[in-house]
Amino acid sequence: MLDRARGIVPDHAEQMDAIYRYQRHIYDITRKYYLLGRDRLIRTLDAAPGMSVLEVGCGTGRNLIAVARHWPQAHCFGFDISPAMLDTARASVARHGLADRIALRHGDATDFAARRLWGHDRFDRIVMSYTLSMIPGWELAVDEAVRALAAGGSLHIVDFGQQERLPPVFRKLLFAWLARFDVAPRGDMQPVLEDIAARHGLTLAFTPLYRGYAWRAVLKRPVGP
Repeated sequence: MLDRARGIVPDHAEQMDAIYRYQRHIYDITRKYYLLGRDRLIRTLDAAPGMSVLEVGCGTGRNLIAVARHWPQAHCFGFDISPAMLDTARASVARHGLADRIALRHGDATDFAARRLWGHDRFDRIVMSYTLSMIPGWELAVDEAVRALAAGGSLHIVDFGQQERLPPVFRKLLFAWLARFDVAPRGDMQPVLEDIAARHGLTLAFTPLYRGYAWRAVLKRPVGP
């Protein structure tokens, strides 16, 4: 049941562990075929030397490893609610020799308290890749990420769209399959992001990808006060 005061589902970590305890070992191999737009997001982060990049819901660490390689002078951070996924992420980061570049922690996207986790609470780039469709209270997760943006920083989101320009039967089959993993594409993502951008004084760019298979959004905080 959702805790309305904090937006947290108490058993969400256990739920994610139950789903991915075994799948995490083949997650990256299988997901590369349908989690589209992730690498495009990483290539366009424009993370200048010394910038901090945070991934909300880092899963196996796949994206953070790609960020660290593509932007070698950026400082990378990530957290996930699933301890099992974090075990896989830590092992993968170590295997790629990036343990000194990627700091991983356990946390909840709707209340991650960055200062407690890493000692500072502002990041230049924040990534949410196929996480909103899995987070109860996902609107609060976006709000929390926005609050952690540094001046001039940007929040980069890619997630399932509504398949609006694809055959209806494809949408029906995909949504039914995703539901088996408690994944629910957010049909109201654009208006929710528009509201969040207006409340926080951000700009929003929202772009459908692959005929609506995925949606891409970038929220930017102005450099000034």
